[in-house]
Amino acid sequence: MPEMIEVEMYRRLAEQVVGRTVRRVDAPDAWFLKRGLEAPELTATLLGRTVVAARRRGKLLLLDTDGATLGLRFGMTGRLLVDGGMVVEKLVYGSTREETAWDRFALGFDGGGELRLRDPRRLGGVELDPDEDRLGIDAASLTRAELAALLGSAAPLKARLMDQARLAGLGNLLTDEALGRAGLDPARPASSLEPAEVRRLHRHIAATLE
Repeated sequence: MPEMIEVEMYRRLAEQVVGRTVRRVDAPDAWFLKRGLEAPELTATLLGRTVVAARRRGKLLLLDTDGATLGLRFGMTGRLLVDGGMVVEKLVYGSTREETAWDRFALGFDGGGELRLRDPRRLGGVELDPDEDRLGIDAASLTRAELAALLGSAAPLKARLMDQARLAGLGNLLTDEALGRAGLDPARPASSLEPAEVRRLHRHIAATLE
């Protein structure tokens, strides 16, 4: 399952396409296009545009062009390929096979080369100009004070940490690891943590993301 660590690896891989101009858009799977997006609109928006930056917000990969911003989500089994290379060979819930039929989206560039999103289970997605304000603080930049404020709720601790609208990036695996390292019960009310426990949890979230 690609969580924030894997998506950061994808972002670094995607930096290879910064400066390249889009000459082909392949979007064969209508299900994979989100928020009412259709393939003709996606193609018209991206053709001829140059990628100017590769960013990440939580588990969302963002490719800024000199026009629109492309948002890529990877679900449980999505992987990114650039020029045929990948940085994540295997995912916990992914297949060990490589099937081009699982390529849900691709960009081809001037002079050759391409970027592909391969997702066997089709749980990821592609969108244009995603609303980044729907996402909370990126977990990689979370301060102790921000964590303390986030935990001011009677909701279960694990659920609070996985609420992407409040804290973007922590999925099931990373949250379990951080809580396990910190010795905290996932079902415990988030607001019940003592200051020393908040400090310990913050330290272990940071360590888990390293």
